[in-house]
Amino acid sequence: MAIFNFQKASLSPAPFARGYREENPLIRRILIALSLIFTLLILVMPLLVVISQAFGTGWDNFWKAVTNIFTLKALYLSLITTFSAVTANTVFGLAAAWALSRYNFKGQGFLITMIDLPFAISPIIAGLIFILTYGRLGWMNSFLQEHQIKIVFATPGLIMATIFVTIPFVARELIPVLVARGSDEEQAAVLMGAGFLTIFWRVTLPHIKWALIYSVILCAARAMGEFGAVSVVSGHLRGKTNTLPLHIEILYNEHHYNDAFAVSAILVITSVVILTARSVVEHISKREERSNVR
Repeated sequence: MAIFNFQKASLSPAPFARGYREENPLIRRILIALSLIFTLLILVMPLLVVISQAFGTGWDNFWKAVTNIFTLKALYLSLITTFSAVTANTVFGLAAAWALSRYNFKGQGFLITMIDLPFAISPIIAGLIFILTYGRLGWMNSFLQEHQIKIVFATPGLIMATIFVTIPFVARELIPVLVARGSDEEQAAVLMGAGFLTIFWRVTLPHIKWALIYSVILCAARAMGEFGAVSVVSGHLRGKTNTLPLHIEILYNEHHYNDAFAVSAILVITSVVILTARSVVEHISKREERSNVR
């Protein structure tokens, strides 16, 4: 009887938990209202203003602005930069996540800190780092000139700066997933004679595929809209080193406001598409998890 009473007491919800389930509906409404108002004022309204201003002077002017030769070159450069950064960070993120979750080695904490560094450092500082390293006053300048390699004020500099600011996205998404999965299945595959590539493709990747896709989407979204770091290393060479965000800045500073809003609409639409893809991936992954549990 005493045991029964102890079990009953231990399974009964705490007073705080009961109070939480029976909270005042007014508090719930206030919290929801605050969330919606904040989202409306900070996120939704500015985006709607951008879209309305983009089409404010008519479809013809909008189409003329987005098909301008400098806009197309900036869009092309943004896509090249984004693709290169996402590819590099996907390879690095997979390697770093595997190393940090599967091996113990000296410098492990240092590597984790370096991966997190772009979250803490200003993108402007990141751009200056590349200027001081690969620019005319940089310590690698003599080597680069000798081999006729141009990084700063050229496409390689834009790609490297974008890689720097987007380094954490893939690695930081995969590390906890790999740690949570453990290495039991991989060790079993090793005992069965499977090679590294076979283990990765048939054992590891199926378990992390949704986290990988999710991280790649976030990395692409961040890379596409990067401004600070690429602004420093680009030199603002119109039609050569201007990505889409930099082109928008030039249009705005030249008082071509309608054109600036029209080009901004491209980034807004791209962001919505990317975030929609992220939500779809998240929904599919959760549905697959539920089906696996059943």
